[in-house]
Amino acid sequence: MGAAPLPSSTPVYELAGVGRTYRGGVTALADVDLVIQPGELVAVVGASGSGKTTLLQILGALDRPTSGTVHCLGRDVARMSGGELSRLRRDTIGFVFQQFNLIPTLTAHQNVEAAIAARRGAERHARARTLLDAVGLGHRADHLPSRMSGGEQQRVAIARALANDPDALLADEPTGNLDSATGEEILSLLRGLSAEQGQTVVIVTHEAAVAETAPRTVRLRDGRVVSDSAGAATAPDPA
Repeated sequence: MGAAPLPSSTPVYELAGVGRTYRGGVTALADVDLVIQPGELVAVVGASGSGKTTLLQILGALDRPTSGTVHCLGRDVARMSGGELSRLRRDTIGFVFQQFNLIPTLTAHQNVEAAIAARRGAERHARARTLLDAVGLGHRADHLPSRMSGGEQQRVAIARALANDPDALLADEPTGNLDSATGEEILSLLRGLSAEQGQTVVIVTHEAAVAETAPRTVRLRDGRVVSDSAGAATAPDPA
């Protein structure tokens, strides 16, 4: 399970001078440089309004920067057509959200199968079972979300996000709706995906506890990277 590591010379993401300004002159990101290598687990942290969500949207090909360049697996995202961007999101990127976004009328197994509906029935069924087993929920495969705890629902959401073997797993506040113990279980699962399966994982969070356990932490303030534990601070942090 998980994406096979790419050659070290090919970053999963390479951002250079990325900025995002919205109508009215509101700057959400400014001059962001960021390289994420295959298999890394990176926590992007910052207070509300620091630019975390905007950065996640750009990494997920859900938004485009107004300046700078974004390369995903060596490809310039700005040069992609709408169809190419859709395929990139489908085949290359897995999304995990604070709200689990499971279909309430489908079982755990069916929720994962829905993400790979294009595959043949037997293959789809086996893939969903393998993923649920991998996140420790094989025994709950036939349960509806309403009969599952928050942590179990988030595990289903992670299994669903991994269904197409993404090169990058983007997690937006994945522990935000969970108690501390359950949240740590989810973080442990994400760390294991990176360390044991070579899955590239980016966690966007405001929680300091999440950052403390991540191998690499990128801190944002007012749309700028103020520190990156992979290297020296890149801008003065007034805090």
